[in-house]
Amino acid sequence: LSFGFGDETVLHDISFELKAGRTLAIIGPTGSGKSTLINLISRMYDPSPGTIFIDGRDVCSMPLKTLRAAIGVVPQETLLFSRTIGENIAYGNPDASDEEIQAASEVSQIRAEIEEFPNGFDTMVGERGVTLSGGQKQRTAISRAVITDPQILVLDDALSSVDTYTEEEILGRLKSVMNNRTCIIVSHRISTIKDADMILVLDEGRIVQRGCHDELLAQEGLYARIHEKQLLSDAIDNLE
Repeated sequence: LSFGFGDETVLHDISFELKAGRTLAIIGPTGSGKSTLINLISRMYDPSPGTIFIDGRDVCSMPLKTLRAAIGVVPQETLLFSRTIGENIAYGNPDASDEEIQAASEVSQIRAEIEEFPNGFDTMVGERGVTLSGGQKQRTAISRAVITDPQILVLDDALSSVDTYTEEEILGRLKSVMNNRTCIIVSHRISTIKDADMILVLDEGRIVQRGCHDELLAQEGLYARIHEKQLLSDAIDNLE
């Protein structure tokens, strides 16, 4: 797969296979093409025919409704509507029961915070989610994706606004909920992706490394440098 906008190519010769039920992580510097790749899978951008396949079927031949019903995406920029928190969570599954909404909110570790609001799940969300913090908006969006019971769950830097402890709790819950389902996680933080079955390292639109966490650390390439930099940053934060 190669892809570009106008005369600018942003992805070069991307090739990988992800088996059903496995977790793929994608990491790389800002502008390396991570989100573009994710958007091509769900056809927010249209890839060239014969370049992306799900279960052996070209995504370009699939009706958009069918494709997107199979993929739950939590984007970088969380979009919430001027409705209640419960309605925002159930947006992709309007027939969801109160119990299902509550269970989805537990997966994203936000149920307790919602229930502290005077109106609980009936609390109105301001335009674009201004009632909620960045982390609360992200966790509401994760609940919204989970409640659709997708075959493929995509998290596009969707844990950037939560602390490390909450991140670990969410990933642990997702692992049990998404058992035997496929996950794709895009992140700048190695703590988010270190347990993935396969990690792709993108740089300037190319896959420069691939493997599991331990394999990539042993290679002493870009991934190891990102890891070392983040360890140093964490150590400085702890001193403060």
